[in-house]
Amino acid sequence: MKAYVFPGQGAQFIGMGKDLYDQSPLAKDYFEQANNILGFDITSIMFEGTADQLKQTDVTQPAIFLHSVILAKVLGNDFQPGMVAGHSLGEFSALVASNVLSFEDGLRLVAQRAKAMQKACEAEPSTMAAILGLEDGKVESICASIEEIVVPANYNCPGQLVISGSKKGIDLACEKAKEAGAKRALPLPVGGAFHSPLMEPAREELAKAIENTPFQKGKCPIYQNVSAKAIVEPEAIKKNLIAQLTAPVRWTQTMQAMIEDGCEQVIEVGPGKVLQGLFKKIDRKFPTESASI
Repeated sequence: MKAYVFPGQGAQFIGMGKDLYDQSPLAKDYFEQANNILGFDITSIMFEGTADQLKQTDVTQPAIFLHSVILAKVLGNDFQPGMVAGHSLGEFSALVASNVLSFEDGLRLVAQRAKAMQKACEAEPSTMAAILGLEDGKVESICASIEEIVVPANYNCPGQLVISGSKKGIDLACEKAKEAGAKRALPLPVGGAFHSPLMEPAREELAKAIENTPFQKGKCPIYQNVSAKAIVEPEAIKKNLIAQLTAPVRWTQTMQAMIEDGCEQVIEVGPGKVLQGLFKKIDRKFPTESASI
């Protein structure tokens, strides 16, 4: 069984999607639709903008979404997933690719999500850090021991857990992690504390938009970040998607569940190869590849 997985923020690069635009009339049409829906020329930033322009959250998130979803659309009948999953933002790409959401509704939700997250970041200074080489339980204990907001945010793979919270909380957690034997504790160049309680204003704002958007039963199960379990019912998918902004991304658990449920090959749809690398941390011999037209 094939699993198609969709990357999140951080996978962007200048020129992303240009090959699709040039080679496929269908892709070109979707990109032009996106410019109209968003109200600005995102394709010019994706194809030939600056790195600073592309890393703005309100550009980055729709750009990665567009690259991933349009690639899946161009694959057409070659896109035959037995299961799908997406890392954080990538969950929206997975939902559109598997027909739970329409392209237009998915893009509008991603744009709203990006703006809401940006506002939450600006309201309270916060950040994230990657803790490498410690067991998840140890990192969880360190977070719980600090009298600041600091929580596990991304369970990326065994031995790699990203934490999220106030700047003071992250600094303290990094110090404690190093004392506990972490190989590295790396502050990340991000705008705020994603997947933490500090995203509550963004969650509330996005919840209203998600509740008012039609969701359909998809072509296959989606393994959602919040539960790391196969979900097919639209209302359950909505509930998990709303919770995602303030809950951790359980990617390690998602990968393990997909393999246990019969996944035999992973195909990454979108920019980069980050998710393939994370699957290799579970099993270095596991078959992975990048989708291409």
